[in-house]
Amino acid sequence: MKKIPEVMLLFWVMKICATTLGETGGDLLAQTLNVGYGVSSLLFIGFFIVTLLGQLAVTHYIPALYWAVILATSTAGTTMSDYMDRTLGLGYATGSAILVGLLVLVLGTWRLSEKSLSVSEITTRRGELFYWTAILFSNTLGTALGDFLADDSGLGFGGGALLIGSVLALVVLVHYFTRISSVLLFWVAFVLTRPFGATFGDLLTKPVAKNGLGFGTQGSSLILLGMLVVLVVYTTLRPQPAEPVTAKEPGGPVS
Repeated sequence: MKKIPEVMLLFWVMKICATTLGETGGDLLAQTLNVGYGVSSLLFIGFFIVTLLGQLAVTHYIPALYWAVILATSTAGTTMSDYMDRTLGLGYATGSAILVGLLVLVLGTWRLSEKSLSVSEITTRRGELFYWTAILFSNTLGTALGDFLADDSGLGFGGGALLIGSVLALVVLVHYFTRISSVLLFWVAFVLTRPFGATFGDLLTKPVAKNGLGFGTQGSSLILLGMLVVLVVYTTLRPQPAEPVTAKEPGGPVS
């Protein structure tokens, strides 16, 4: 089942774009439109379930569908994290700690069950479900961690984004210049790109008086949605590499 895109530079650009849109889109519904974190979470979880069922039903990679599920996990993660940290009053640090534990539990169970955490070798429906569950928890964790860095740590939106960006750059260097497991580095990067998107989304939406750029949730969401649509269309229309062709010699076995 080749239903997941190759992990290349374009993948990370689209992932950051989608997770940042999830941050601004979640805040748009929950805060700007005053729907509330609880109701917004239910709506976005419903969106996630619908897109996930579509993703599970197909047998090959469809960019629009795959990135719709990523976006759904990001928007649901944003409102679920805010519901835990703000409505329930757990706070960013406690919420982040709980979500770290849940993510480690999912990854550990996945490893024991499937014997691998590689995203390029998912061949079972169970492995695919573990994959999306881990993504949902990682994107929820990213919101809590991003808010913690922006608000409680004193770094602010710009400082939080700069710190996460620097750590991501370090992960890239480790990938190219060490022999540390690429699977481990993938999940580290996947988790970190979510708080990067969260802090970057806050930087876009918050007013200048609060050290933001003042685009608001509506303007920022429209800009990010346009960027993501363009990238999805490009990914869909670009020529795909030819699959290797196996030939059968006359009277002999398949070569």
